[in-house]
Amino acid sequence: MSLPKQMRFIDLPSFGAPEVMRIATGPLPIPGEGQLLVRTAAIGVNRPDVAQRQGTYPPPKDASPVLGLEMAGEIVAIGPGVRDFAVGDKVCGLTNGGAYAEYCLLPAGQALRFPKDYDAIRAAALPENYFTVWANMFQMAGLTEGEKVLVHGGSSGIGTSAIQLARAFGAEVYATAGSQEKCDACIKLGAKRAINYKTEDFAEVLKAETGHGVDVILDMIGAAYFERNVASLAKDGCLSIIAFLGGAVAEKVNLAPIMVKRLTITGSTLRPRTAEEKRAIRDDLLSQVWPLLDEGKVAPVIDTVVSFEDVAEAHRLMEASGHIGKIMLRL
Repeated sequence: MSLPKQMRFIDLPSFGAPEVMRIATGPLPIPGEGQLLVRTAAIGVNRPDVAQRQGTYPPPKDASPVLGLEMAGEIVAIGPGVRDFAVGDKVCGLTNGGAYAEYCLLPAGQALRFPKDYDAIRAAALPENYFTVWANMFQMAGLTEGEKVLVHGGSSGIGTSAIQLARAFGAEVYATAGSQEKCDACIKLGAKRAINYKTEDFAEVLKAETGHGVDVILDMIGAAYFERNVASLAKDGCLSIIAFLGGAVAEKVNLAPIMVKRLTITGSTLRPRTAEEKRAIRDDLLSQVWPLLDEGKVAPVIDTVVSFEDVAEAHRLMEASGHIGKIMLRL
């Protein structure tokens, strides 16, 4: 396959507002051991991208400095040691940075085939959300059939994925969101009750709805919700924290309920995980979740698709938080 020597990518010459991003030209990456080179067709926009642009979420030292954590496209070259993929295969995947580009290096252990009848836009909307939800809600928090789960930010990309997966695996789902439209979307996706956090106290609603609380909480707010999260958990429940949109430092916290209710508090971020850990999540997704996608039992929710050249607009939409589901870039 004949490949160009140069490619376009979104450069970040300085931190700041969306307008600091610009299209630049640079050399095509060369796939190393265990890597795929993928011609990018679609890219998912995520809050870590916004945080990196603002200067508050630096990439690991061994990661690409180029923005972007998920993409989909066609394999155009393969590095040494790759046996499960071939040139021409269509894949989506969780990158180690570098997705905001016409060509992207993707570790083979973090690559997944397109689900049945998916195009690149839908496939690129999967990796970051599904890796995050599976690792935190199922692997770490241990959500199982018959349990109750609260998903904060239910209308976000992660939230819409979490609601559907929890329902697909037999859990009873509650969600929070910031408008009636967003709450309605959560109900449509499978939530038993959606709580408008601007007009209702989720802890009081859950107490009235469940009596004893929920078994798992998937939380992206952090400090602002910590005490109410603890109050909302049933005995032996688990709080899984995946972001700190409401602050990272909780002051004057009463620890007694954690002991009395035998609670587990955990959290993680995907980016620092090892290649082996990410491969293990990928393998679980292939065996447990991809069949559900193939059958249409769960699916990404896509709010807006904008062109690669309009990346600043995509970031503005993300910061405005009016979207339901994913914001995508199309090449």
